[in-house]
Amino acid sequence: MRYFIGNWKMFGVPKSINILNKINSFYLKDKHQKKYRVFITPPYTLLESYAKYFKKKKILIGSQNCYQKDIFSSNTAAISPYMIKSVGAKFTLVGHSDNRSEGDTDLMLKNKVSLALRNNLKVVYCIGENKIDKKNNKTFSVLKKQLSRVLDRKLNKKNIIIAYEPVWSIGTGKIPTKTELNKTIIYIKKVLKGIFKKKNISVLYGGSVDGNTVGVFKEIKEIDGFLIGGASKSSKKFIDIIKNYYR
Repeated sequence: MRYFIGNWKMFGVPKSINILNKINSFYLKDKHQKKYRVFITPPYTLLESYAKYFKKKKILIGSQNCYQKDIFSSNTAAISPYMIKSVGAKFTLVGHSDNRSEGDTDLMLKNKVSLALRNNLKVVYCIGENKIDKKNNKTFSVLKKQLSRVLDRKLNKKNIIIAYEPVWSIGTGKIPTKTELNKTIIYIKKVLKGIFKKKNISVLYGGSVDGNTVGVFKEIKEIDGFLIGGASKSSKKFIDIIKNYYR
């Protein structure tokens, strides 16, 4: 199974649902539809309405983040996994570089992953090295820490998806070479097998994914799908990624 996950970040108003309707219409007619799933993370303001609208449709709606405490608390503007689940969302991103840069620690991420899974949400756990890490040849050591400090074998691995997003690639148009990316995805799967004693945890790639670059990525069979940023805000661009992947 392949995954095409759109992260809208700070984008979207109620009428933006037209973007998803076009994607859903394409999905229903696509001869490859049984080979992949489409997930979208709108902002919190749209989470409940979109989740209800797409409840019986093909697209899964999820959250861009969740808080590290469950049920309710006194933390202003926080949204718990319980609250996310209660409005009909099916998954949440955790560990995106935007949130790491704002202070998410390994302990906070560990709590987020655990609580989200406990609330029967799928978790798309994001990892990735920055430009300095890459320059100093620390990519593998950074990724191993991000995985081993947050995940453990007691977790429900069936609901975990990993998204590898090199921070230096996000929004820059720069992408890893095929050789680099293939080695990195294989390494991530090796670390995951060491944690869970299981091979088949999906590992996605994110970072400057569009209709053109996906042609390079599809040659790397270890990649199980994509976490897509800017291109997911346009139905045409998002659909082009899927079309070009299966072309």
